[in-house]
Parts: sequence; structure tokens; C-alpha cells
Amino acid sequence: MTSLPSSRFGGLRRLLPPRPHLPGVGALRSWRRTGRGDLIAGVAVGAYLVPQCLAYARLAGLEPVTGLWAAVPALLVYAVLGTSPALSLGPESATALLAASSIATLSRTSGGVAPAELAAALAVAVGVVSLVGWLLRLGFLADLLSKPVLIGYLTGVAITMIVSQLPTILGIESTHRDTLRRAWDVITGIDGVAVAPLAVGTAVIVALVVLARFRWLPSTLIVVLAATGCAAAFDLDSRGVETVGDIPSGIPQFILPSLPAHLWPGVFAASAGIAVVAFGGNILTGRAFAQTSETDVDANQELFALGAANLAAGFGGGFPVSSSDSRAALGVASGGSSQLTSLVAAVSVVIVLVVAGPVLESFPQAALGGLVVYAGARLLDVAEIRRIVGFRHSEAAIAAAAAAGVVAFDLLVGIGVAIALSVADLFRRIARGHDAVQGQVPGLAGMHDVNDYPEAVTIPGLVVYRYDAPLCFANAEDFRSRLLAAIAEERTPVEWVVINVEANVEIDITATEMLEVLRADLESRGIVMALARVKQDLAFYLQRSGLAARIGSERFFPTLPMALDGFRTRPGTPPTGDGATHFQAPTPP
Repeated sequence: MTSLPSSRFGGLRRLLPPRPHLPGVGALRSWRRTGRGDLIAGVAVGAYLVPQCLAYARLAGLEPVTGLWAAVPALLVYAVLGTSPALSLGPESATALLAASSIATLSRTSGGVAPAELAAALAVAVGVVSLVGWLLRLGFLADLLSKPVLIGYLTGVAITMIVSQLPTILGIESTHRDTLRRAWDVITGIDGVAVAPLAVGTAVIVALVVLARFRWLPSTLIVVLAATGCAAAFDLDSRGVETVGDIPSGIPQFILPSLPAHLWPGVFAASAGIAVVAFGGNILTGRAFAQTSETDVDANQELFALGAANLAAGFGGGFPVSSSDSRAALGVASGGSSQLTSLVAAVSVVIVLVVAGPVLESFPQAALGGLVVYAGARLLDVAEIRRIVGFRHSEAAIAAAAAAGVVAFDLLVGIGVAIALSVADLFRRIARGHDAVQGQVPGLAGMHDVNDYPEAVTIPGLVVYRYDAPLCFANAEDFRSRLLAAIAEERTPVEWVVINVEANVEIDITATEMLEVLRADLESRGIVMALARVKQDLAFYLQRSGLAARIGSERFFPTLPMALDGFRTRPGTPPTGDGATHFQAPTPP
């Protein structure tokens, strides 16, 4: 009896809880190497984060300072637990909208519970749901995102960032959140462009482009300070250039959300959707920026970091948090290269909460818009887009659809479009896998695809067939019909069919039933079906299904040469003296 394959024990090990680690600690220890760039980037992100947090708190129907309370603990936790140097966790538009909707729904049956209490409870519940996903190792779902989807997503984000700031820079009124209607407002209101904010926004963009040539200069910090100083010196507020305005003060305090028991099921139901959106945004943004760095984004660890950050935000009196693509782009454009950027951004927000609020209140909104437009433009990777278009048109179409999903339907639906496209592309490849009839090539060892080598010859009476995909319900019929077509194309009567299953390491019950129908069909025609290069994982399930016994162990061959020997010695038993030609399928546990 053959012992249970070691891969079974590997499967058991995967059921154990993952081990959390602290990837940010190593990044923080390298502050001497990255500190200067991270310091500048952290200050820039903090300056952008403050008005953003205030706006998102209002969007969620909460006091503006709540946004800052959510940002500080989330940034600190992610600086230690996060794997992406680009991400900075805090309030974000999609999660803020979902939180607002959830709070409004829960308030109907809350019995007078304060919205701030519901918001904190939602953040805690999002943290718990994310940690459960981490325990179940659900981070693998992020692997469904392909390179074209990431590039398309990032392109859509860049377009969205640029369009979102055009009304501010041009001084045009726009009350819409979605990109297309905001762009239409800009087009229809182009006659009413205000000169002062346009001059400020343009000057910021030009200054950033020029200063970027001098990498040793803290360009973003210089621009922020210069814009703030000019706004105060020339009283730009009275000239139609809006500033950030009042910034509330007060540091976060630890609270323990306390809700009536009947509300918690609804809170956790709402938090599941928020967690999915937050995790999807984190992974898409983190992996998109990782394309240009040497860092790897660990999806399971990101679930852990997201859960811990939301717990911290909830206990700090905030609301659900996620990453922001615009903050990530600004941080990278400003020279950030490690998790130290998040730590500096958190310290910057604390300083603003305690003492520096009045200084930042004079920062022009148009200058902030110029920073975002500059960061968004840097996301447009034209060279990578051209490479995808030149590689394969179908992948270019996927990238374009992902970008269109973000632009047309906003980030929330864009994430769903990106995931759906990745899954659809994966199923397309599995459902119609590459196949090959294999033959012998003079002067070249082994067997090869006859379509790749015109000089290849097949052995009369034998068809060696390979299908390059896991066998499952999606391609079972495709496999059967293409194999039968290959048999029908042979000029001499076929006596044996050897299926080279080296690429078929997975199989489901639908595919095993298809193989049994195929075996019976071939047997009725007097054709023997044999399998070569059977992996242990595949053999295990063939044994469990009973198909291994019906095919017969003498028709299982570890290598293609042994299968050819078996064919050449027909109609008797396979060659003896070398027991390797016989295959003992593993016994199920």
C-alpha cells in the first residue's frame, strides 16, 4: 500500500491559523536610508489627509473631527502591520458612503443611539470581519487580479483623480461625485472659469514638474509651504481662492462602543460589505503601486492589517477606514518608499489636531487640487499600456474595461468590475485550454506538439494527447470533444490513446465522470485508454472516484517512454522486469 502523499499533510497545514508578523518594523528600522523621502511624503500626505478626513466625516454624517480621530490610529497600526509602503489607511470615499448608508439604516431601529456610537461599532465590526477573513486565509481571492486589471484600474484612478480636482482648480461649481457628470459640469461651465484658482493650481503643477528635476529637494513640502504663505500674504481668500478653512482640535480618546444586543447582527451584516470593499481597494491599490517597486503585497497580512486598523479606528471614536488611491499616489510622487510615510502622516495629523491647525487653514484648495492632479498624472503608465496593447488585444480590452469601470461607475463598482473581469479571464483560459497531439521529432528527445514541429511524426495506431489546464466542469466537454476530434483526424486506425496528464494536477467529479464516459466510448470502439505522467494529487482523486480501477493499474505509466513501451508490447501485458511501468494509486485516508 502506498502511503498518503505529503501534499495531503500540506493541505492540513493550510487549515491552521496563519502567523501574524510585523512587516512595517523592518521598514521603520531602515529610516536612515528612506527617512528623508518618507518625511517629506508623510508631511504631504498629512496635509492632504486633513481636509480629506474632514470631508469624509461630513459625508458619513458625523462631526468633522471624527475623520481625524479615525485616521491617526489607523495610520499608526498600518505603519507596523502593513506590507505596502504606498498605502496609508484612513477615511476613504467608498467606505465613508457605505458607513453613512449603514448608519442611516441602523438609526431607524437604534432607539436613539448616537450616530458616532454606531460609526465606531461599524469600524470594530469591520475589524472583526477582516480578522476572520485572515484566519480563514481568504487573501487568496486577491490573486484573481491580473496585471491588465491592475494597470487598467490604476489608469481609471488617475483619470478620476484628475477630473475630481478640475472644478476646484477652474473655479467651476459641481455638486456631483461621479466622474462623468463632474466632467460634464466642467465642459458646460468652461465659460465661467475663475482666473485666480486656475493660476494657483497651474502654478503648483508647474512648480512640482520643475522641482521634480532636483530629486534632492523636498518639492512637495516646498510647494505646500509656499502656497500657504502666498495665500496668507496676498489674501487669496478674498480673491476667490478658497482655503482649507477651520480645522477642529482634540486628540482621539479610547472608547468601547456599547450598543443594544439587537443592533449587532445588523452592524455585522453591514460591516461585511464594507470589509469586502475596503480589502478590494487596499489590494488593488497596493499591488498596482508594487508594480514599480521591489515590495510584495501579502494579501493575508493585508487582511490582518486592515482588521487591526479598523479596530483601532473604532476604539478611537472613528469610523471604518480603508486606503485612498489619491493619498497613495501623492505619497509615492512625493518620494515615500516605506511604511515610515504612514507614521509621519499620523504624527502630522496629531500636530494639526494639537497646535498647527490654524497654519494649515490658509492652504488654498486650488493648490491642494494641483497636488492631486500632479500625483494622478504620474499614475498614467503609458509605456506599460502600450506593452499590454502590443502583447495581446484581449488583455488590452480587459485593461480598458477595468479603467472604464472605475471612471464610469466610481471606485466601488470599479472594484467589482475588476474582480469580475479577472475571474472571467481565468475561466476563459481554463474552459478552453491549449491542447496538443504529440509526436516524435527526428534528432530531438521526447515528444512534442505536432503543431510546433512540422517535421514531427505520430506513431501509427497511437494518439498521445495533452490538455494544458486543470480538468473541471468548465472544460470537461471541451476536453472530450477535442480528443475525439484528434482521434478522427488520424489516417490509420487508432488502437491506443495515451493521455499525457502532466498539466492536469487538479480534477473535479464532473471531469472524472467525463473520463469514464470517454473510456467506455473508446472501449466500445476497441481503443485502449491509458494515462501517462500521473501526479500523486491527480491519482488520489482518480482512486477515490473508482476511475483508476476501471482504467486498470497496468494502463498508468509514470513516463511517456514507458507508455510507448506499453503500446509497442500490445496485446500482451506491459513489460515485466521493471516494476516502474505499473502504477499503484494511493489509498484514500
